Amino acid sequence: MKYTNNQQKMEVEHVLINDTYFKHPNSLVESERIGKKTRIWAFAHVLPGAVIGENCNINDHTFIENDVIIGNNVTIKSGVYIWDGVRLADNVFIGPNVTFTNDLQPRSKQYPESFEKTVVEEGASIGANSTIIAGNRIGKYAMIGAGSVVTKDVPDHSLWYGNPARMKGYVCACGEKLLSDYTCCRCNRRYKLVESGVCII
Repeated sequence: MKYTNNQQKMEVEHVLINDTYFKHPNSLVESERIGKKTRIWAFAHVLPGAVIGENCNINDHTFIENDVIIGNNVTIKSGVYIWDGVRLADNVFIGPNVTFTNDLQPRSKQYPESFEKTVVEEGASIGANSTIIAGNRIGKYAMIGAGSVVTKDVPDHSLWYGNPARMKGYVCACGEKLLSDYTCCRCNRRYKLVESGVCII
């Protein structure tokens, strides 16, 4: 296979670090705790204390602060800033320009003893331009619609959108909205109601 000059240049510019993960030469990666096959693209900045799992995709113009833990297979689209106290579990999707907060009473040059913890559980998806207020939990495989403002905990497999975001139903692990009997019309999975939301039967 023949490459153009531009293709060859791209291959050279995407540097393989320690034979484990990729970082673009225009990114700034200060952490040494980054998993295999993770890709960190241009103009991303990862601070020294951050922990990032395997096979993640960190898109352009992202910022990841120190007290942040990101699981495996996480996708973070462009323009996302992840502040101290945020925890992203495996297989989470964070859409472009999602905003996290970590201080409920912010003042310039006044810092809390500890920042609020925000947890996004396994498989959850957060749509573009959503705002996640500090201290809340987004449950497993939950779906947050684009432009939403999340002000409270979100149950597992639930669908939320709006400002403030409100619950609009339940979603399957595949992303399809569940029918009224808690079945999925796409993959035929069946669910039942539990205290934390719904779970597969």
